[in-house]
Amino acid sequence: MSILTTANPRPDLNSQVGLDKFPHETRYALQAAQDKQALNITLLDLTEMGAFADCFLLCSAASAPQMEAIADEVERQLASHHRRVLHREGRPGSEWLLLDYGGLVVHVFTEHARLFYDLERLWRDARRLDVREPDPPFTTREGGG
Repeated sequence: MSILTTANPRPDLNSQVGLDKFPHETRYALQAAQDKQALNITLLDLTEMGAFADCFLLCSAASAPQMEAIADEVERQLASHHRRVLHREGRPGSEWLLLDYGGLVVHVFTEHARLFYDLERLWRDARRLDVREPDPPFTTREGGG
């Protein structure tokens, strides 16, 4: 289960917004990113910004193959719900892949590119929802050593 926290320097934007407020396509994309262990998933709600999209889903990957796996899984899951990507930017080996679904734009970055482009700063007035990664399962060592 995803845990969402709001993070925005503007107090008027800090009201709690659940994932149920987002369209189904955003939830499917989020699930796809989580299924492929995307890192640092953030949703930016742009509905009140007059932007070209309603939502950005930002996430990072540890490697180029993981970036491709995340993007492919987002496309697969949304296609299974009859949503086709309108435009895809980025090539294998690039540091930033973009999937444009009209109201939803999915950005998959390497950690380096995400820090460099810093979309969270550029869209800092948007309501921001950070998806906390689940805690690793608790294990104990056998033998008490």
